[in-house]
Amino acid sequence: MLDTILKSADAPALLGGVWLMEGPLAERTGPYTRAVVSRARVAAEGDVHAAVRHAAAYARQMARLAPATRASVLETASRLATERRAEIARLIALELGKPVKDGLGEMDRVADTFAVCAAEARQIGGDNLPVAGWERGIGNTALTYRAPAGVALAITPFNAPANLLAHKLGASFAAGNTTIVKAPPQAPAVSAAIVALLLAAGAPVEAVQLLHGGGEVGAALCAAPEVAVISFTGSAGTGAAVARAAGAKRLVLELGGNAATIVCEDADLDAAAKMCARTGYTNSGQSCISVQRVYVHKSGFDGFVRQLTTEVAALKVGDPLDPATDVGSMVDEAAAARVAGWAADAAANGAKITIGGRNEGATLAPTVVAGPSPDAAVVTQEVFGALVAVMAYDDFDDVLTACNTSRFGLQAGIFTTDIRRILTAWRELEVGGLIVNGTSNFRLDHVPFGGVKESGFGRESPRFMVDDYTVVKTLILRGISIWGQQ
Repeated sequence: MLDTILKSADAPALLGGVWLMEGPLAERTGPYTRAVVSRARVAAEGDVHAAVRHAAAYARQMARLAPATRASVLETASRLATERRAEIARLIALELGKPVKDGLGEMDRVADTFAVCAAEARQIGGDNLPVAGWERGIGNTALTYRAPAGVALAITPFNAPANLLAHKLGASFAAGNTTIVKAPPQAPAVSAAIVALLLAAGAPVEAVQLLHGGGEVGAALCAAPEVAVISFTGSAGTGAAVARAAGAKRLVLELGGNAATIVCEDADLDAAAKMCARTGYTNSGQSCISVQRVYVHKSGFDGFVRQLTTEVAALKVGDPLDPATDVGSMVDEAAAARVAGWAADAAANGAKITIGGRNEGATLAPTVVAGPSPDAAVVTQEVFGALVAVMAYDDFDDVLTACNTSRFGLQAGIFTTDIRRILTAWRELEVGGLIVNGTSNFRLDHVPFGGVKESGFGRESPRFMVDDYTVVKTLILRGISIWGQQ
């Protein structure tokens, strides 16, 4: 089935262990090619109900699958991800306009993520609780173990459709759940290919259901009482809608951001500018931790802006299938036009566009906006595009305050060698993670990742996701204890 997906424009849905080849088709037009690159079978209301019933019916069967067996499947999936990396990276480039070299990097992370999930599957266990440390516990024994939650729902975004699906699906499978995947409409074929990887690796067909569709499909799945836990990655507004539809369910929400990076007066300005250029336009800036707001100490502001502009000018913009391309297209023309409009608004209110600021179709020229006002959209909103805003600061405490004015709080970066500043920023910045001598746009897939405020809650790494995908069950043995009586 994986070969069929990779060679075909169709992205089938998987329901009840059967790849559905009937039903209404939704076509995905590639943002760079401006031609239809994939077609997906859209789930009807009956398909949603059938998927939920099927997942619930096989939850006990999946829970009885030994952790070692789950781990072996995930390790095989990791190897297959490496073998198929070029083919799936091409799908990513066609469906999303992401440069193929970035897609290859994403597939390397898929392989790593499945391998980490395999390791976590082998570590799932429980505890012997120290109940004899309190008088009422003397003579008793209390044990816990982590049981699968049952049915997990994974709602994935378009910007990293392969790796973020690997995180959700891999951790859920490691935990022993059945999983329903609601694919992003912009990346149906990539989503189907990742699901097919897990099945080709030996996962039971009952382990996963894949549905395509829009918000109405996601809302119906979130509201289904059979679903025990939901992991969603996307915008803050959609995350709030997920929470409302879900009701009293366990949630992991990884939402938006407008990440800040601080460049202190002791930083290497050239190195910082090069890294901001390299990480600020990856995937055309369509990442929740992409470099968006850069605060540079006033003593180095002009030099930093010049160097950043020079580095950005050297980026190659064009065909995402060209291995040399650094910046491809955004997800669609409307997204590129929105960011170009925000840049123009900033310039109309006193900022300077040192490079870029224009779009051709879905391709936005990498843009640097210097000195925007604090209330500009490029500062206060999530740009989610190929634009970096640079601002000067004077006082370190003041720049921390400026960073914290955001309603988001996912990650931040800081360039400095001063350990006091590092520890102060770690303590004071309202974010889930701080990258030292690097930008906000860095992530290790086996390290906890998530935010605060409107960036969501929960942590999206396999170790922490396994916790969210499982429930603690307690056993108390009255009158039985290795410690004996009082």
